[in-house]
Amino acid sequence: MFAFLPLRCVYTNLKNVAALVEKGVVSKEMRLMVRAMRHVMSIRRKLKGPTVVSFLKSTLPSGSDALSRLLPYVSKEEEIGMDIDTPSSALHVSSHKQSILPELEIFTYLLVLIFLLDKKSYDKAKACSSGAIKRLQQLNRRTLDVLAARIYFYYSYSYELTNSLAEIRGTLLLLHRTATLHHDELGQETLLNLLLRNYLHYNLYDQAEKLRSKTQRAESHSHQQLCRYLYYLGRIRTIQLEYTDAKDSLMQAARKAPLSASGFRIQCNKWAAIVRLLLGEIPERTTFMQPGMRKALRPYFELTNAVRIGDLELFRQVAEKFSSTFYTDKTHNLIVRLRHNVIRTGLRNISISYSRISLTDVAAKLHLVSATPVDDAESIVTKAIRDGGIDAIVDHANGWMQSKETGDIYSTQEPQLAFHSRIAFCLNTHNEAVKALRFPPNAHKKELESAEKRRERQQQEQELAKHIAEEDDDEF
Repeated sequence: MFAFLPLRCVYTNLKNVAALVEKGVVSKEMRLMVRAMRHVMSIRRKLKGPTVVSFLKSTLPSGSDALSRLLPYVSKEEEIGMDIDTPSSALHVSSHKQSILPELEIFTYLLVLIFLLDKKSYDKAKACSSGAIKRLQQLNRRTLDVLAARIYFYYSYSYELTNSLAEIRGTLLLLHRTATLHHDELGQETLLNLLLRNYLHYNLYDQAEKLRSKTQRAESHSHQQLCRYLYYLGRIRTIQLEYTDAKDSLMQAARKAPLSASGFRIQCNKWAAIVRLLLGEIPERTTFMQPGMRKALRPYFELTNAVRIGDLELFRQVAEKFSSTFYTDKTHNLIVRLRHNVIRTGLRNISISYSRISLTDVAAKLHLVSATPVDDAESIVTKAIRDGGIDAIVDHANGWMQSKETGDIYSTQEPQLAFHSRIAFCLNTHNEAVKALRFPPNAHKKELESAEKRRERQQQEQELAKHIAEEDDDEF
């Protein structure tokens, strides 16, 4: 067990993380590698150039290729005024070593890459990530899987920040094939999501669906990667007009995401709100009033209000007012699809309010703007009747719409279908919770143990439970 000091002792914490990586390699325990990554994320904001340089010199052998590649990425100006809580002799502890664990070498690449991204040195991060990928392609060790998955993510992220995602698509496909051949399941999950993000960034939904449908997915090893996959799947299903499946995927992604991943949850709720509106549902008001999301979801709240009222003019105003937001979120094409839903909702409200109304008044109330609004209203009403949206008849001779008397909804199957959907949702949530249960190793073996061993076991179980809970919030 390693004692991690306060954040001001960044250098000492980095050395402890490196020792944790070495212990994970020796014991081949992936949980230790995940814990090491979590500690790096907790101190990343405290990283300084001198600290990173000192750690590289004390970890990598002097004269090694990795050291010569990584040192130039750290700005030399930041090396002035080093203030590190460690003896000066510690800077050359590893200088006599002729070799180093590949895991530690890749860890130094990852540390420098994170440092460059936080300093917004995107071009340097792009070059550093490419070097890390080339080095990873020369290795095949299962103890590298956790580190490699992080490298893949930041590799794609650095190219995305420099608007050059298309350049690495072939490399990502090659890495995914290699991960599949090496049975690197965490790498497969990560690379599949990065490829889907790459395709969706350029609106290549057909290619994304072909890749997704032809890729065999094993049981998820990462809660974060599962959430991302469900989000991308929901977006693909939405474009393919499969709104029911899209709604399930998006709502699962929003529900499974940790509370700290506010940006991801906002995106899921935006797409889920649009999909529910396209399905004819009205999202609850509480969806748009969640803490930390109210401002970001404001355009979609006003859009939902326009659809709920069925006011085509208000809908047009909201679409124009927040057009830049909808283009940024890549939902503007879906907003165009909603126009028909607004008309149908307004028409349903009219049919409930009036037993008989002229088609001229229908066109005026729906704010239809065209050369022949009455003819358009007649065709809209006729289509709504044929689709079962309203229960009415059209008198073409007199030019009016006559609504039929509303029956008792409880005499139909609507309540039963609504109740069935709620039961199915609860059962699905229960099944997913059971599948997500995780237990300590050898928990099924019951052995007689002393009081001291029992206390030790309980302490280990508490630590394991704590680490499992913290993994959900780890670098989402």
